[in-house]
Amino acid sequence: MKDTEILSTFNELDRPERAPAASVLVFDACQLGVVLRAVLFVELVMAVGAMYGLSSLSDWLLRLALLTAAALPATLLWLIVACSLKRLLARLTTAFQIVCGVALGAAAGAYGCAMLALPGLIEAAPWLASTATGATLAAALVVALVMRARGRTPAATAARLSELQSRIRPHFLFNTLNSAIALVRAEPAKAETMLEDLSDLFRHALVDQGESATLDDEIELARRYLAIEQVRFAERLTLEWSLDPEAGRAILPPLLLQPLVENAVRHGVEPSESGATVRISTKRRGSVVIIKVTNTVPAGAGAPGHGVALANVRDRLRLLHDVQGRFRSGLVDGVYQVRLEVPV
Repeated sequence: MKDTEILSTFNELDRPERAPAASVLVFDACQLGVVLRAVLFVELVMAVGAMYGLSSLSDWLLRLALLTAAALPATLLWLIVACSLKRLLARLTTAFQIVCGVALGAAAGAYGCAMLALPGLIEAAPWLASTATGATLAAALVVALVMRARGRTPAATAARLSELQSRIRPHFLFNTLNSAIALVRAEPAKAETMLEDLSDLFRHALVDQGESATLDDEIELARRYLAIEQVRFAERLTLEWSLDPEAGRAILPPLLLQPLVENAVRHGVEPSESGATVRISTKRRGSVVIIKVTNTVPAGAGAPGHGVALANVRDRLRLLHDVQGRFRSGLVDGVYQVRLEVPV
């Protein structure tokens, strides 16, 4: 590799990053998890409220039905309006988003009261109480979602730190450099490619990738890592790829696939004298993309781990996709399997 190319590689890290967006949408009402939580939360509050002054179970059920007739349409209205204004709300600061959410809640509360007052289901319509209740419930839900959104930051930071630590782990780094040195004279082009792959891994670990990345980007990063490990382990590492082109646009947290692939090599290939087979597959099924990372393990056991990487992957997947993201892992018939499901 020429000196100018080496310098240009590191200069890319010194370039100022693009200014991040002024704010981030703190309550995405279009997500299934948010819809379910909002409906269940409001219904629970209505169920407790219906208990005041009740005389019998039938009286409670009647009150609950009446309150639900007002609260459920109001809640759905709040979710629909908030979802339709998603792009507009994302341009506002967090404080203004909260204010808008509370204001929409107040309007939804008044709408719920109207649902009972107009048909004559109640004699004296509690407009003020309904508006205040809607605003309070919306405020509680929005604050909970704000706290959940803030939870993404430490999780993403921990993932980047873990990724950087794994990249500069002496065992990995020294073996990579030694392999490149051994190839310099015999196969200089191969040695150059190996060092470029290592440089790209450092770059991805150091540069902020944002809140999400495409599956195609994650696959490309995994390919570079495995290309390095392929040189190190040679025939001990058998790679199998089964990729669905239609699954590449699925959204993942950045650096999510990398620790899974590294675990497969570290706990499958490294402890085995005969090597192991690592398989990465993706498949789109309707509105869901299934991602699998599997590896054979020596004698069905493999090197034990602490599960930190898997726990981090599980938490970050839940933060991004909520109930729509699924994670499973386990050892089946001598093959360790990790399965992810994400929406398209």
